[in-house]
This record gives sequence, C-alpha cells and structure tokens, in this order.
Amino acid sequence: MDKIAPKIKAFLLDLFFPKFCLGCQREGFYLCQDCRALLEILDHDYCLCEKNPTQLSSSQNTGKCDKCSEKKLSGLYFAIPYKENPLTRSLIYQFKYQPYLKDLAKTLASIIAEHFILSNKNTDDFWENSVLIPIPLDKEKLKTRGYNQSEELAKELSKIIQVPATTHNLVKIKKTKPQMESSKEERIKNLEGVFAIKNPEDFSGKKVFLVDDVYTTGSTMSECANVLLASGAKQVWGICIARESFL
Repeated sequence: MDKIAPKIKAFLLDLFFPKFCLGCQREGFYLCQDCRALLEILDHDYCLCEKNPTQLSSSQNTGKCDKCSEKKLSGLYFAIPYKENPLTRSLIYQFKYQPYLKDLAKTLASIIAEHFILSNKNTDDFWENSVLIPIPLDKEKLKTRGYNQSEELAKELSKIIQVPATTHNLVKIKKTKPQMESSKEERIKNLEGVFAIKNPEDFSGKKVFLVDDVYTTGSTMSECANVLLASGAKQVWGICIARESFL
C-alpha cells in the first residue's frame, strides 16, 4: 500500500491539475522534449569574472582564472544562460512565483544533471566527499511560497547524481531586502552577517556545492562560501540552473 499511495496521488494530481509545457502548451509536461532541445544546455563552464569570463576546458580542476582567483567561491556550474532564451526565464519564474510550480524542481534538476554529463563532470572522482547545500530562504518568503526553491532543486539533483543534500544546517538568520532591487555594493552590505551554520562539523573537509536557481552577481553564494570555509569546508562551489550575465 505504501508503494501504491504515491502513484495514486500522482494520478489524481495529473487528473485535476494537468501539466502543460511552458514552451508550447502541450499537455503532459512542464517541458516537452522539443522545447527542451531549444534550451541548448552548455557542455562547458566559465570562470567567475563578471565581464568576459573565460571558457574553461573540461580537464581543468579550477573554476577560476587569474583575474577572479581571489574570489571565495571555487567556481560555478550552470546549465543555461538566463537572458538569451525567454523559455529559461519562464521556467525559473514559474518555479519561484505564482502559481508556484514546486514540481518543476524535477525538470530543472535534470537540466543541471545533463550539463554535468555533457561537460564530463559527472564522475565518481568529481563528486567524491561532496555535499549539496541549498541557499537558505528567510522565514517570511518561505511562508509565502510554501517551499524553498533551492532546497527542492538540491533534493531532486541529489536523487539524480547520488550526492547527499544537507538542508537546514546553513541557515538565514536575518531578513534582507530583495537582491534584484540592489546595486552590487548594496548586495554585499545587505548580506553581511546574514548566514550561519548550526553544525560546522558536518562540512569539515567536504567539497560543498551551493545550489540556487539563478546566479547574478554571486554576492549571496560568496557570503555563504565565507561562512562555510570558516567552518572547515575544503572547497565551496556553486551550482545553478542559469547565469544571468556571462558574455
């Protein structure tokens, strides 16, 4: 009965709340195969430079070039550009805002996983001694949305790549105003002292992957990386669906 119940629930949800492709409105999917092909998932990675970042080769072990070598984040993995394709923006918007399509996490996580496969990163050596950590959400936004989109993304990605996801250890202890409304300098100041870790020993010597939906200036991930490295993490990398600007 325990195995049957989820199938019944899924059947009823599809019956009363059918899925429609956000690209072409075809019923049965949030993203059909034809529209997914239009996303052009990347098979390579870029450094952290905000302007004209360097394309990295698949054999490189670093995610930074000489110009961004001082950044706390070790590097960033993202599957698709944000601005170039309106479908990308639609997928992420529907995931974060009304009607709050929480179940989109499965589709978006599979896109990220495909990027790792295409870029030859999905190996046992690459994921060894690693943990996925979602960017935390403040209590007010969590109450409004009903879920943390980064947490849902991390959980689904964890199932695909078989790397554990640790939630509710890295926490947000102060409310901040929306980052989209702030300049780069305001974003950095806005995030000072915002994040904390409950059990630092969980990250000691680990390769930590911070999971979020969109990477813009990197201020949030950078501040999280500061806290994690101070707690003993060996490296801190970023993973997201899309990067807002990289060309």
